[in-house]
Amino acid sequence: MSLTSDIKDIASVDIFTEAKESGAFVGRPFHIDYEKAYILVADAWKQKIGGIPQGTFLLAFYENEPEVNEALLLRAIAPTKLPTDDAVISSMIEYYKDNLKTAGEDNQLDDFTRYEFSFSGLECRILGTFYKDQEGKTQFGADVENFYSSHNYQVFKSIDNVLEVIANFREETHTIGSRTDVKIGKVRYSSSKRFQENQNIVPVYVTSQDFLGKRTSLFGMTRTGKSNTVKKIIQAIVSISSKAQKKVAKPKKSKDKDEDFYKPYDEKGYPKFKVGQIIFDVNGEYANANMQDEGTAIFEQYKDDVTRYSVRTKEGFKVMKVNFFRDVSSGFELVRAHLSEDGSDYVGSFTSIDLEPPDDPNDRSAVTRHERKLAAYLCCLKNAGFKEPRGFKVKFSGNKDINKEVKRGGIDPLKRISLDDAITWFEWVWENYDSDFFQSYKRRKGREWADEDLKALLVFLTRRRQPGRVPNLSGFRKLRRLIDLHTETVDEPFEKEIIKNLREGSIIIVDLSQGDPDIQRLFSERICLKIFQDAMARFVQSKPNNFIQFYFEEAHNLFPKKEDKDLSQIYNRLAKEGAKLNIGITYATQEVSSISANILKNTQNWFVAHLNNEDELKEIRKYYDYADFTESLVRFSADNDKGFIRMKTYSNPYIVPVQVDRFTVSKKGSK
Repeated sequence: MSLTSDIKDIASVDIFTEAKESGAFVGRPFHIDYEKAYILVADAWKQKIGGIPQGTFLLAFYENEPEVNEALLLRAIAPTKLPTDDAVISSMIEYYKDNLKTAGEDNQLDDFTRYEFSFSGLECRILGTFYKDQEGKTQFGADVENFYSSHNYQVFKSIDNVLEVIANFREETHTIGSRTDVKIGKVRYSSSKRFQENQNIVPVYVTSQDFLGKRTSLFGMTRTGKSNTVKKIIQAIVSISSKAQKKVAKPKKSKDKDEDFYKPYDEKGYPKFKVGQIIFDVNGEYANANMQDEGTAIFEQYKDDVTRYSVRTKEGFKVMKVNFFRDVSSGFELVRAHLSEDGSDYVGSFTSIDLEPPDDPNDRSAVTRHERKLAAYLCCLKNAGFKEPRGFKVKFSGNKDINKEVKRGGIDPLKRISLDDAITWFEWVWENYDSDFFQSYKRRKGREWADEDLKALLVFLTRRRQPGRVPNLSGFRKLRRLIDLHTETVDEPFEKEIIKNLREGSIIIVDLSQGDPDIQRLFSERICLKIFQDAMARFVQSKPNNFIQFYFEEAHNLFPKKEDKDLSQIYNRLAKEGAKLNIGITYATQEVSSISANILKNTQNWFVAHLNNEDELKEIRKYYDYADFTESLVRFSADNDKGFIRMKTYSNPYIVPVQVDRFTVSKKGSK
């Protein structure tokens, strides 16, 4: 089987024969159990096979019965001590003391001693067992069903076709480079490449289905190739999405009994509907042309399918702003998010008010209370500096006695008044709320004129904690940081437009690079929540969801922290519930230890590059068998190791060390 063929059938590679015939003999085990194998190796054998870097895939064959098609898959971890090492070390020391040369052409050792000194031990992790089932297909089990006496095994290094099968083995498919696969890179074991440069390139593929609706992490320090890997994943999704249906997912009529319609994939393994992708671009590298990417920014690569949004007005971007006066619900959600970490009791009362219209429009009392609250809230925006649309007025039921006192009877809210007049009206109410009129009203009606929500709004509007007191609170001034998110236009809310485009399979890039961290968090959470709510609504209504993929750069700035136990946050909900809604997330960060454990525990795909401190490595050790790689993950060559990762995907049963290909520009400039 050629290494250059497009699609390869694993069955065409008999690893039980080819591995033994490769000449890549490594050595023999001297101890073996369910977890580890310890192998005797010689310098000559290691030199002949091009070295044994840490992480090398090895195969241990039981040779006592040739008809047994079974091989233990091993990973080289570290040198280990041989039972004879103490004697060998003693002999070495004696030779050193005598100043004898023990290496090179002038070696002064006798043949027997030189032979003894050439052996060493190698500790290996047992990853599982390759075997042939009753139908003759090669299968893999992630454990050891049985092991024999260690002297019955021979160990070979996996190279060429055998290594390609091992690096790309998946339990659900027995092909490599199939229609849903995308080449992501090649097998690479070490930073040093003296031996590897002379060996055949072994390609590594990923299947797009591993990412659709799944959670994917990319961990590594800055400039280690995380963004390049994200682009390769996006490229893989674009490739498989182009084979899908062109229209947004729509429900079949109830009389249609085609149950396959609601399955996410067709018979060829392609998604039923085009895949939407949304990138939260904290650094602006996907949305903007930049020197480091040399024309490979995602918006340049897929111009026909990308829509860019920004928190600032920029050419080529749609602006993500809300008309706080027209779209009150959306604006107030941003206000709540902005003030969510403010511990002041009066702020908590303000953010807890209900601005939704009453369920029963004929309930005159409820409607009156709602209109007053809405007007008071809009007055807070006006005082904070939000510019209302031209000719904007409010209308609500006041009180004829109050109207007489305010501006000498010149303000009647029922006749539609400006926000300036409404502010004057509400300020008079709170200034005089302890007067006889309001006390008498309470005695006659058995309740206060203003309910708790309206009082919270009046405190915020006037900056007075109590009626008639000195204004010493921040109040409405706390809203001024949100002014940049406000627009006077009355366009369709940007979230609805984003969802519509995602349902049609577009790529959305949200450029957050010019917003402060609070603004980044506000927009990210808001958009995620709206998409999640839309997907959940479709789910409960038995409408099929097309796949939507989220991408988060600098995820530690957006995701809940490790110590945060609030599982209701949108990112935690995406991690736990996103799969059933066909929502996938891909997140990149250099701070593994800061990410919520709830998200990490629900992550299926792991791409780990260089990490430079023990805190991050300690967190990585908890997942799969990354403990085998922690020492090598610390080492890094800035010139050589960009894109050198250890990859564990959903369908691969073990970690594969990979050099990720560089993301390149398509000649067509679009998919």
